[in-house]
Amino acid sequence: MAALERTLVLLKPDAVARGLAGRIIQRFEDAGLKIVGTKMVQMDADLAKKHYFDLEERFGPSVFNVTATFMQSGPVIALVLEGVEAVTTVRRLVGVTFPNQANPGTIRGDFAHTSKAYTEANHTVAANLIHASGNPEEAKYEVELWFPEAELFTYQTVGEKFLF
Repeated sequence: MAALERTLVLLKPDAVARGLAGRIIQRFEDAGLKIVGTKMVQMDADLAKKHYFDLEERFGPSVFNVTATFMQSGPVIALVLEGVEAVTTVRRLVGVTFPNQANPGTIRGDFAHTSKAYTEANHTVAANLIHASGNPEEAKYEVELWFPEAELFTYQTVGEKFLF
């Protein structure tokens, strides 16, 4: 049975600096996802370590360091989105990690252009605009890390009358 889920999305410093926040958020709303939490945050080293707690183990210290430094380079916009199978829906809308491999029509495919080869050769981050939770368990951890319960809202959208 399809589940109503919440997931975390971070509009990374490159998305904010390029003025793409509104256009990106519109895509999520167009897909029927509801914003139940939002804020702009300047990520610090502690939050970067908690958010990317397993990145160093999976990909090594250089990947963690480049990513953490990038995420602290400017403000991020944190969103909690809610909807039916929200995690999968958001991942589909965002596209794969490396923008040059992302399909046209996805956020990364339409608005970003860096490649894995470029990032590896230059020891830089993939400027891919967005972080999106990878699975429901990760989403639960990330939503709780970024948003206390008091910052999450319950309300009904006009569209929900037709969906539920």
